[in-house]
Amino acid sequence: MSKNITVIGGGSWGTAQANVLAENGHCIKLYLRDKDLIHKINTEHINDKYFPNIKLDKNITAVNDLTYAVVDAEIIVMAIPTQSTRSVMENIKASINDNQLFISTAKGIEKGSFLRNSEIINLYGGKKVVVLSGPTHAEEIINNIPSAIVAASPDKNLAETVQDLFMTSNLRVYTNPDIVGVELAGAVKNVIAVASGITDGLGLGDNTKAALMTRGLMEMSKLGIQQGGRPLTFAGLAGMGDLVVTCTSMHSRNRRFGIKIGEGLNLNEAAKEVKQVVEGAKTTAAIKNWLKLNENNNLEMPITEQIYEVLYNDKPALEAVEKLMLRGPKHEMEEVVTNPLWDISTLNYFKED
Repeated sequence: MSKNITVIGGGSWGTAQANVLAENGHCIKLYLRDKDLIHKINTEHINDKYFPNIKLDKNITAVNDLTYAVVDAEIIVMAIPTQSTRSVMENIKASINDNQLFISTAKGIEKGSFLRNSEIINLYGGKKVVVLSGPTHAEEIINNIPSAIVAASPDKNLAETVQDLFMTSNLRVYTNPDIVGVELAGAVKNVIAVASGITDGLGLGDNTKAALMTRGLMEMSKLGIQQGGRPLTFAGLAGMGDLVVTCTSMHSRNRRFGIKIGEGLNLNEAAKEVKQVVEGAKTTAAIKNWLKLNENNNLEMPITEQIYEVLYNDKPALEAVEKLMLRGPKHEMEEVVTNPLWDISTLNYFKED
């Protein structure tokens, strides 16, 4: 059955999601601010800023009035960076209702509050939220390259609703009840992707990247589990899957940003080169602030700590690598054997009606 769906955010990912949903027969309003681009989408069905060679589905109508975009929507897809979610929710809170389903697709943590995107949506009246995350570059999704993604919610029915909305012959959607783990995996993997890019910019090798990604996965898991996520989530699409693709692909803006840092640019210079929002840089600052305020948790995130020093304190990237390599000896699976939170015995934890 066709749904009235609003996608907030006309960037690459928002446009790709809008096109998938439109091709699945839904009526789509795509909110963005650029009036010239709105005209181009509505008249020529092209978002020439991101996909100049792709004809978008005619079921997509671009708009620039937020109230008009959301007031009659059954489903609202939030395809904007995490740091923008609060301001958008503030603007639409008077126009939304308890029956609307929000789909959160941002991969970050809000600076200052340490809130996940779904939590920000909840604060402003979004009662039903599903997180959509996983190894899915917009450039491949819009070109119908086979991909897989996760719809996460503790409410099984909501997760399956989103699964049905997005499933195509080229996009496989899995459900996962662990909204906390899925969101934090998506956020921390961007930090590790920045680190991965830095190693490329420094001209380091495959061994370095393999070690970084593996230890980054552990770092992601430790934070996620400490916050209430489930261990197996980090071995799945939202964890390991998204980490692999973001650390290795040139589609990844976080990796491209890291490459520029490794080549010697500072944070602002690298961000200008990438020309897109780099969630990993802001998430690094959010995690660093949280770690400082919660030192009694004894949670070690050495990669994140060193990336923070490089980005915000101008520490030479090679010096940060040396700092990581010269840390004291550790047991590889220390957390697994010492932390009771690493209990994978409970696998079925969807909330049932």
